Amino acid sequence: MQHLNLSQLQGPIGVFDSGYGGLTILKEIRKILPEYDYLYLGDNARAPYGTRSFDVVYGFTLQAVEYLFSQGCHLVILACNTASAKALRSIQQNDLPKMDSARRVLGVIRPTVERMAEISRNGHIGVLGTPGTINSRSYELEVAKLNPEIEVHGQACPLWVPLVENKEADSDGADYFVEKYIDALLEQDSQIDTAILACTHYPLLLPKIRRFMPANVEIVSQGSIVAESLKDYLTRHPEMSAKCMKGGGCRYLTTENVGKFEELASLFLGCDVKAEHVDL
Repeated sequence: MQHLNLSQLQGPIGVFDSGYGGLTILKEIRKILPEYDYLYLGDNARAPYGTRSFDVVYGFTLQAVEYLFSQGCHLVILACNTASAKALRSIQQNDLPKMDSARRVLGVIRPTVERMAEISRNGHIGVLGTPGTINSRSYELEVAKLNPEIEVHGQACPLWVPLVENKEADSDGADYFVEKYIDALLEQDSQIDTAILACTHYPLLLPKIRRFMPANVEIVSQGSIVAESLKDYLTRHPEMSAKCMKGGGCRYLTTENVGKFEELASLFLGCDVKAEHVDL
């Protein structure tokens, strides 16, 4: 009897996040590439990743990637800035060659950085993110590789994710913390003309961010940028596109309580979601 080789079968595109924020990326990807099948995995039981060490984030992210590969994914998107900052390079360079060199893992930082030169008018960019993303200096390092003349300043916003996940994004109480971190960023460089929302939760705070950010500052959400980058990637790599199932479906997996995930996922996606529980 011949055994089926998972690496030869078509599979969904895997989308991983430590929690819910990656759903904002998935939503934009599905708008631009609705024909593909997707498998979303949220490691909600161990979120947030933003305050954890490099080693821990790397270990958790590798477990998630291995799981998604085991479910038939040939391509996995790390729809999480912290995972992209702390784990992507190690997985691409050290783990993929051993696991399956034909599979791919992509992140959200590089596609965002690639657009900065065209979006910023004066070369002064601010990055708003979790402590993990900001402390990794990943944006500064990536920008320096592509556009060394651009100045980058990062500001950690540790309370923005809890505000979103506790459904306080629209509350009056959120105003103080949104304004506080924006002011702290602009104090570093008053010439900033572009602000990257370097956490996938932050689009849910966009109305408040717009209110407290000066009108001349362009606010960049990552969803559409990552989606366009993925579309471009699949166009340039037809061999990968051929390995991805095209049924237009999407499954949602969580390491947390299913009911809790479904409730919050609906907030991020604006529609009802049915999820399944998995252990990593």
